[in-house]
Amino acid sequence: MSNLPEYPPRLSLARTPTPFHCLTRASDRWGNGKRLWIKRDDLTGSVLTGNKVRKLEFIAAHAIKSGCRTLVTCGGVQSNHCRATALVAAQLGLGCHLVLRSDGSEYLNTGNFLLDQIAGATYEVLPAKGWVSALQAAYQRIEKTYRDAGEPALMIPTGGSDSLGIWGYIAAAEEIGRDIASNQIDRAAVVLATGSAGTQAGLTAGVAMAGLPLDVVGYAVCDDARWFNDKVSEDWLAAQRRWSQLPAVALKPVTRDHSAGPAYGVAPPEVYRLIVELTRLEGVVLDPVYTGKAFLGLLKDIREGYFDRVDDIIFVHTGGVFGLFAHEHSLVEAAS
Repeated sequence: MSNLPEYPPRLSLARTPTPFHCLTRASDRWGNGKRLWIKRDDLTGSVLTGNKVRKLEFIAAHAIKSGCRTLVTCGGVQSNHCRATALVAAQLGLGCHLVLRSDGSEYLNTGNFLLDQIAGATYEVLPAKGWVSALQAAYQRIEKTYRDAGEPALMIPTGGSDSLGIWGYIAAAEEIGRDIASNQIDRAAVVLATGSAGTQAGLTAGVAMAGLPLDVVGYAVCDDARWFNDKVSEDWLAAQRRWSQLPAVALKPVTRDHSAGPAYGVAPPEVYRLIVELTRLEGVVLDPVYTGKAFLGLLKDIREGYFDRVDDIIFVHTGGVFGLFAHEHSLVEAAS
């Protein structure tokens, strides 16, 4: 691991290293002769659970060093990233403002959105239609308001996925390297849900820089493979320009998009059934927005021989448990 670069300033927010173990019964049922492992990044904390906390260790450190007293970010009403940001801000004594996207159907005082409010975050909700342009205008307005008040805010992109947030999973790649060494895994595929590409970018870069015997595969939960591969490459190039300690390593991101479903946050019935089945099999709970879709895509690829070159597959559980509560009816139906 000595060839990994020096990290920028970082806070200790996540409970790491996260557990790493074999899903023995899932391997027997679905592995087709392969061992299925899980990296429990859903256990990075209690309410700070999930992959976003690793990114926020670097994002929040940068905010404090830059003199910012408020964190501003965006996402869906049930965004895991927004919830994690709100709680990190509360823990650090910072303000938090959220710009949330809603089509009306999931605008419920439950799950992540409930935790946002308990944490004291202020928020505004914009409709999904015209989201991109409306978000840009909102960010410009909010940034100016804080700046004019003499209290600059850090404007954080969706998912904390940018040239700063990428460090969270560069560090996680180092941790996974230790996991595979201690479990005598010679070569493996590392698979994960990808929704804003930051986790995928960090893992892909970290694996490449450390020379780990791992193939990183992202499973898109929206958009398509081309979009994610381009976004990973863009984030990595931006990080190389920003951080002189990063080497001139070219990435070859890999994304699978056959389990993305009809839209972000919309899952077909088989995802809900899989969530119930894995929970009853292993006591591991996935979510229908991210990890459920990714695990469904993984099982399809195992059946079809996509992973024939490896004997071990590591599923990175990126969290999302609080988002379950906005899908109560579909989950109850699948569980009955």
